[in-house]
Parts: sequence; structure tokens; C-alpha cells
Amino acid sequence: MKVSLYFEKANLARLAIAAVLAGALFFRIGFPFWVLPGFLGLYFLIKSLKIGLSNRFSWLWTGLLLVSGSIFTAYHIQYLLLDAELRARISSSKMTLNVLCCFAVFLVVQAFTNRAGLTCSIAHVGLMLLAGVNYFVYLFRGNEFIFSDIKSAQTGLSVAGNYEFVLDARAGYVILISALYVALMRKFCVSFGRRLPMAVLVVSLAVFCGLYVGKETKYVVTETWEQKGSYRNGYVLNFLLSIRDSFVAEPEGYSAEAIAELEQQYGNGESKDVQEASGVHSGGAGKSDPTIIVVMSESYADLGVVGDFQANTDPTPFYDSLRENTIKGYAISSVFGAKTPNSEWEFLTGNSMAFLPSGSVVYQQYISDRPTSIVSDLKNTGYTCVAMHPYYKTGWSRNSVYPDMGFDEMHFMEDFDQTKLLREYITDRELYEKIIGRYERRANNEKLFIMSISMQNHGGYTEKYANFQETVRMPGTYFPDVNQYLSLLRESDDALEYLISYFEDVEEPVEIVFFGDHQPSLSSSFYPHLNGKGLSGLTLAELQALYTVPFFIWTNYESEAQEGELTSLNYLSTLALERAGISLPPYNRFLADMREVVPAMNARAYFSKAEGRYRHFEDASGEDAVWLEKYKMLQYNNMFDGKGKSSLFFPYIKESS
Repeated sequence: MKVSLYFEKANLARLAIAAVLAGALFFRIGFPFWVLPGFLGLYFLIKSLKIGLSNRFSWLWTGLLLVSGSIFTAYHIQYLLLDAELRARISSSKMTLNVLCCFAVFLVVQAFTNRAGLTCSIAHVGLMLLAGVNYFVYLFRGNEFIFSDIKSAQTGLSVAGNYEFVLDARAGYVILISALYVALMRKFCVSFGRRLPMAVLVVSLAVFCGLYVGKETKYVVTETWEQKGSYRNGYVLNFLLSIRDSFVAEPEGYSAEAIAELEQQYGNGESKDVQEASGVHSGGAGKSDPTIIVVMSESYADLGVVGDFQANTDPTPFYDSLRENTIKGYAISSVFGAKTPNSEWEFLTGNSMAFLPSGSVVYQQYISDRPTSIVSDLKNTGYTCVAMHPYYKTGWSRNSVYPDMGFDEMHFMEDFDQTKLLREYITDRELYEKIIGRYERRANNEKLFIMSISMQNHGGYTEKYANFQETVRMPGTYFPDVNQYLSLLRESDDALEYLISYFEDVEEPVEIVFFGDHQPSLSSSFYPHLNGKGLSGLTLAELQALYTVPFFIWTNYESEAQEGELTSLNYLSTLALERAGISLPPYNRFLADMREVVPAMNARAYFSKAEGRYRHFEDASGEDAVWLEKYKMLQYNNMFDGKGKSSLFFPYIKESS
């Protein structure tokens, strides 16, 4: 290897461009001033290098460059995503697997480029861009970017403008160091005359690395919460695990006979328990087939379930006052801060994210073209089904999912008055006016089901807006995003009072189901103030508190009042049908029976009624385990067993005669 220095006028122009870019970073981030001349000096030195490598040792140079590049990139990614304390928590064995994952990527790129220096530049930049996406996704929503999020990219980009893109000093250093690395790699010109043998060898090595990593991570799960993917698995490995987990395996013990046994149990009328439940929650004499209005309220939550906090005024006085003709309590959601459609899907179908890979989005990964849900069930009893969402129709692929579900009408952003905005989103009040308008236009004897998803309270909460005034604040603290969020809740509460007040004066029977989709993603510095711990080191019960949202089912006719209920979103549609006095389909009868044993569950854990506490699914035993296994088999039959799908439990929509 020969190394020499040379001067070229073009390097001055390159240095000037690098100075402008580095200066912009300096003023954006504010890292120490000495970094700027240090970077420029190194950059000019590297650009002035001339490195000559003998083709006689091409294999050696290529191997050294690819191995060193893989190690550098793997550690550089960890440096970008984690502070020193969290970086220290990843084990050496997991870090080795991350290096192997990077090495496999470098090898695949090498098969195409046949130039080691170019390979290192392309592979490093590609992997760092992936880590950069994760950097911002975690900043915005508190969850890591994994494979299934790629299908959600369009929705994510549509709301990205409402978040503040912030680069910390580490991110700035990463950009500068990566620029130096790429500049250096361009100096290494190593290639092979016989390209095919080289390509076969490097691809074979990449496959071997993949098989080895797969073997070593057989029982390692994808992590998506509080940067566990980065400090437990390492980010590159965690992303690859999320690809693996996109495929759902058949449950243990699953068979046609097992499904047939459940069909026999639920195919001959309702179980005794459910008959009693339906009698308790029915609408009463003369109150059959009410109009059913569902409001899934964006980021609606009661932060008091996480910990105590004081505000200058109650953000939800009307919600708190609801008692009469109301069943009210808390439900656990499977998501936190993002991925609204998973909550929507759990409500509509009665299925659970517990049996799907972490981080997946059903609407974009697993939805069939004949999904059984409360929509298809109500259509089969003569209901007109309407969907309303005051945002883009393409968000989470709703414009393709809703017709398959059986909605007769769909109303998206263009159907609402777009002058009625709070911050940059259509208000809850405008959504409720649209609901009332559709109710007033109903035909004679039309049975109506309206599924609405609000948008008003969507994150983030850091920008200031001329059309929004904060009315709720936490005195003595400085959490501007929390103050904005609490003030939005107050606006939602006023709109909710308007909706309920209207239907209180309606003569025809009406049922309103209201619940939050997930808790908001707020500043991580707020949570230690709220619960004394923050987002790390939580017990299972404390963690589940972050996934807890309020719900109520209210009727404008006499019905039994209940308060303090604990349930989960997958059970809410069954509760809604019971409360409306509508005969439960077989799958909902199963869920109603199961709720007597397992009253609440989400993607993380379930609540055991027998033990009075949350438990991990792998720790389930006795009757809990029996019900969970039955549920898992039925859901698999519904979603993945195309040929053996039960027509009893999942009949879809009856053909019109």
C-alpha cells in the first residue's frame, strides 16, 4: 500500500462546500466550535490523500475494508441512537450479531459493485439512513422504526410536518464522521477482474451470516418500546427481527377438529352466561335496534391513571360528570402514542394484537378482502354502516379497507368543513356536527351504525398556533406540550357535551360508544414528574397504565349505570352489542364468555380475574391459558386459514336476495 499527499485546486472547492454544510450544522445544533475547524482540516487532508493498493492482494484489502466498515457502521448506529448509559447495556454477543448483520449488507452490495471502497460508502450511507429514520420516528412517537412501518410511510409523512425535526449533538457528530468516512473510502480503489467468482463467494458468505444470526436469535423478539430494540438487540438486528416477525405461525394445537369443537359449542344459541349478560345490558322494552354511534377519539386519555398531577382546571369536567344510563371505565389499548388503526381494528373485529408480531399494522399487513367485524354483523341485520374520519382517505389504507369491511358510506377530509380547524386538524365539534347531520338525514326506519375517528388531538404538541389558546396548564412546571395536550382535551370535552346534549333530546333510541385510541406521546421528561420513574424500570402494572384509555357506552334511554369497569378494546364492540340489546353473533358470544375469565388484554399482557393482576401471556395457566389458546386459534382461523375459515364464527356479509 502506498500513501502520498497531493494538492488539487478542485479540493478547495470541495472544502468550501463541506464548510458550508458543516457551518449549517454548527448553527443548527451548536456543538463546540473546535469541531468545525477540526472537521474541515481532516476533510481537506483526506481529499488530498492518494492511496495505492496492489491488486495482487485484492481479497485481503476487500476483506479488511468490509469487516472494518461493518464494525464501524454497527457501532456508529448505536452511537447515533443511544446515549452512553444505554449503549453500555447492549451485550457483546448482541453487538457481534449486529456487526454480522451489517457485514451481510456490505457483502451483498459488494456483489453488485465489485469495488470495495464504493461498497463501504454505499452500505454505510444506506444503513445510516435507516438509523436516521429510526432516530426521528422514535423522537416523534416513542416507538422504534421497524419493517412493518414501511407500509405506513405514507401516513407518517402526511403528519410529519406537524413535528419538530431536532438534531442533537450526537447526530451532528455522526453526520460529520460519516462524511469523513465516505471521503476516505473513495480513496480505496480495489476491484476484481474475475467478477463472477467474487460475487458467488460474497453472496455465500452473506447467506451464511444470515443463517447464523437466525440460529442465534431464534427466541429473541422484536422490541419496539423505549428504545429496547436498540439497547437490547442493537438496532440493525432488531430491524431484521421485525422482518422475520412479519410472518405469523400456526398456533400450537391448531387443527380443523379444534375449530369444529368450538363451532359445536357456540353454534346452537347463546351460552347461559351471555344470555344473562344480554338481559342485563339490553336496551329494554321497545328499545331495539338503536342507532349506534362510535367515537374513537384521537389520543384521548386520562393521565391520572399514570400518576398524580395538578392542573389549574379539570380538563374533562363533562366526561367526569357522566353517570346516568352509562357504563364507564377504562380499557387497555395495544398501542402507545401512535398506530391508531390497530385500536380501530381491535374494536371493530374483536381480535387482539396480542397474537400478531410486535409493531405490525393489520390494515396494511394482514387484512383480508372479507373481514368479519361489527360492520358485517350489523349489515347482516339491516343496518346502514357509515365511516367518518376527517383526514386523508389513504391514511393507513382506510380507503381500501373500509369497502372490504362493508361500510356503505365513507366520509373523509374533503367531506368536512376545512375552515373548522384547531391547530391544523379538523375539530371534534365539526366531526360531531357531521354525525348529527347524517343522523338527521336518515331514511324512515333506517337502522344506522356510524364509526367515527377523530383527528383534533393528534400529536405533536410543541408548535404554537394562532387559532388555539391554551386554557389548561400545570402550575409551577414547564411542560408546554403537556399544557397544549390538556387544553386540547378540554376542547374535546366541550364538543362531547354538545354531542351528548343533542342526542339526549332525541326520541329514537341512540347508543354512543366513546373511547380513546391510545395515550399521547409526550415529552419523556414529563413522565418522571408524573409517575416518579419515567418510562424505564416500570412494573407490569405501571407499564400497562401507559396503555390505559377511558371509555363509556351511553344511551339516551334507561339502562343500567356501571362505573369502574376494566376491559380492553377487543371486547368493546361486544359490550356495545350487548348494551344495545342486539343478539350476539357466535364470535362475540365467545368473547363475552372469555371476558368473564380474562376481562382485559392487549399486545403486552392480560389481566387475570382469578389472580387480580396483570400477567405475561407466557405465564398464563389454568383456565386463563385455556381461554387464551382458544382465542388465539379462532383469530388464526379468521385471519390466516383461507381454506378452513369457519363460516359460523366469521360469516362475512350475506348476499342480498
